[in-house]
Amino acid sequence: MAEAVVGQLVVTLGEALAKEAATYGGALLCKEAAALRGLFGKIRQSKAELESMQAYLQEAERFKDTDKTAAIFVGEIRGLAFRIEDVVDEFTYKLEDSKHGGFAGKMKKRLKHIKTWRHLAAKLQEIEGQLQDANRRKRDYAVTGISAYFARSTNLGQAPHFTRDEDLVGIEEHKERLIRWLTGGGDAQEQSFSKVTLVWGMPGVGKTTLVDHVYNTVKVDFDAAAWVTVSESYSIEDLLKKIAGQFGIVIDVANIEMRILAKSIHNYLQGKRYILVLDDVWAERLWSEIRNVFPTSNCIGRFVITSRKQAVLTTREFSYAFHLEPLQEHHSWLLFCKGAFGDADDKECPLELQKLAWKFIAKCQGLPIAIPCIGRLLSRKLPTSAEWEDVYRGLDSQLVKDVIPDAHLILKVSLEDLPFDLKNCFLHCALSPEDYILKRRKTMRQWITAGFITEKDESKTLEEVAEGYLAELVNRSLLQVVERNFAGQLKECRMHDVIRLLALNKAKEECFGNVYNGSGGTGVFSIEGARRISVLGGNIEQLSLSGATQLRALHVFESYIDIDLLKPILTSSSLLSTLDLQGTHIKMLPNEVFDLFNLRYLGLRDTKIESMPAAVGRLQNLQVLDAYDSKLTYLPNSVVKLQKLRYLYAGNWKDSIRGVKVPKGMQHLAGLHALQSVKATPEFLHEAAALTELRTFDVCNVQSEHSADLSNAITKMSHLVHLEIDAAAENEVLRLEGLHLPQTLSWLALRGQLEKTWMPQLFSSLSHLNSLTRLQLEFSNIDEEGSARMPQLSCPHVLHGLRSLLLRKAFEGKRLEFYAGSFPELRHRVMGRSTAQPS
Repeated sequence: MAEAVVGQLVVTLGEALAKEAATYGGALLCKEAAALRGLFGKIRQSKAELESMQAYLQEAERFKDTDKTAAIFVGEIRGLAFRIEDVVDEFTYKLEDSKHGGFAGKMKKRLKHIKTWRHLAAKLQEIEGQLQDANRRKRDYAVTGISAYFARSTNLGQAPHFTRDEDLVGIEEHKERLIRWLTGGGDAQEQSFSKVTLVWGMPGVGKTTLVDHVYNTVKVDFDAAAWVTVSESYSIEDLLKKIAGQFGIVIDVANIEMRILAKSIHNYLQGKRYILVLDDVWAERLWSEIRNVFPTSNCIGRFVITSRKQAVLTTREFSYAFHLEPLQEHHSWLLFCKGAFGDADDKECPLELQKLAWKFIAKCQGLPIAIPCIGRLLSRKLPTSAEWEDVYRGLDSQLVKDVIPDAHLILKVSLEDLPFDLKNCFLHCALSPEDYILKRRKTMRQWITAGFITEKDESKTLEEVAEGYLAELVNRSLLQVVERNFAGQLKECRMHDVIRLLALNKAKEECFGNVYNGSGGTGVFSIEGARRISVLGGNIEQLSLSGATQLRALHVFESYIDIDLLKPILTSSSLLSTLDLQGTHIKMLPNEVFDLFNLRYLGLRDTKIESMPAAVGRLQNLQVLDAYDSKLTYLPNSVVKLQKLRYLYAGNWKDSIRGVKVPKGMQHLAGLHALQSVKATPEFLHEAAALTELRTFDVCNVQSEHSADLSNAITKMSHLVHLEIDAAAENEVLRLEGLHLPQTLSWLALRGQLEKTWMPQLFSSLSHLNSLTRLQLEFSNIDEEGSARMPQLSCPHVLHGLRSLLLRKAFEGKRLEFYAGSFPELRHRVMGRSTAQPS
């Protein structure tokens, strides 16, 4: 994955070079300008060198496991890329630092930085020399690496496929259905059609096993049958040659033109009953590229496509499709026992081993590629609790080395197909604990602040790009959907434990990241150059002694953590960009946090933090400050200095009146995309009109006299997606006559009494919100007279996308009517009055 490291670094170097012109313009000192010119020259050279190397690295990742020279070179490049990144980050910090302070202070810093620029340029010069030395050694000693790889690669697309009968468990229903689809079962007219069937699911779930078993069962019913495994880097010409060869078409495939090749296949299949399996298809466009090769009249054609990518479903030409999912517990048990006790007559698990057996099964989480492998491993051990316990203790490491080599290959191929930025996003997810639920918005924020997400074009925000990446990982079956929100968006997902173990091994191998479980022992924990660490255990004494100088991200998943042991980690990790302490019982931040000039993400959600010191203003690169559900009641004045801040979360939903008090000067945070939950004051609401980039705005403790300023501010927030307004009390009246809601709004919550004269305007405004999916009205005090306007919201052409409607203590009348057929997409409804139970 050195290619992913280098790819991200090339983007970083490009951003550094983008500052070149502006930097020269501000360089008043000749010596400073000369030193900067030399440094920028070295950055430019490093960028050019890495760009030319990136394409090679992408291919080298595929064969470094079998070519030691390539493996050594890739490792060297990764290490040198990390060093370049450190230099660029230090340069960026010092450059920004020189812009702050008075004139005298700035001049003093600039004189001091002349030496720094020369020192950093010398570092890059040294690294560039080492890059060239590594490149020379690669040329001198890599005699057969790439050529051997390409010789092997010609056979990768036609891997042998076979199934073991004892591994066919839990697919009987799918097998019968697929056989029925392929062999007919309908009327004669239906049987004459060409049919395309898609079988998709996560890596290792048994797609090929199922289809292979069915294929071998039904192919005798066809005049011609072919099975072709499609490589992720296929070419149409090579694919058609394989198809022709599998059908047994006698042609000179070496010299034939593609047009003649396609016509030969078409003519050969004309008038025949034939079946073609395309196994492990990656590209969504593949079927549309080759469909015209096959005849559709005067023949019967059956096509089966297997894929780990759901997006292959986007074509409308599939007659049938189904999602193959992990096995249920019952089938997992049967498959496990077949592997572990296959030599026994009854294939039954002894009673004393059943509890341990379920632990092994739970580790596999229904993945057919893993269950029989572990079962066969245990079949070679003595059937005793002590022997099995010993295997279980070392299972994680065995899973990624010896037990499931096929699964390792599957993940390797999946990673090779990912673009470099998506690889980083995937490995980041693997650093979470086993069975961890990944929240969509938090995951996206961490990807953005880690630099994994870059703007592809001006039409998409970083958030939209990140959401697309998350959807793509789900599409590729590398992440599993746990829950979707009312709008149908992905809300929570997780990584299958076996996939996580394999990915975690890759992350450690590539120095991307490592997990620290806090286990005891006499040895000192070594991060071995890892850039990211997840703490899964409370005792961080060994970690604090490791000297984590290269650390960029520290994620803590343990409730209790020793602050004194955390301090030396922070001190040695001066380039740390992510510090996530969510869920810890920490009450105050150590001062060392505020020396982290590179910090972009500070996660304090659900902690015991009671106050934030003024020193937080020194974190000039901070983009995310997440202190929601903490004990914070106010933010210091220095927060307004954090002009790169993109997300600010505070407040506590458990309080009767939520919200945190913010200082004056919030208009300086014009780049904010999210502000939640903030306490309303006249000063803040006046300044909030400048926060025009907000997508999420949650304001609390709103009083009647705030209404005009609040309406004016919200009206200027043309990108709002999520808006919540909480009155100071249930009987507080919201007078929002001048409020104009943006068309982008998807979630609206109003908690407080609505002024009766404003209700017609509100309902009229709501009826034009085509993107609204969630509406909450609480304590609204809508009487029967006011409710006469509400039915217009339920007209068939109004709020047709609404999926969640909550009316709590909102209506005081006896009867509330809506049109029949209203809200066709509604999935969640809560309605209740203050004087009656919810209906």
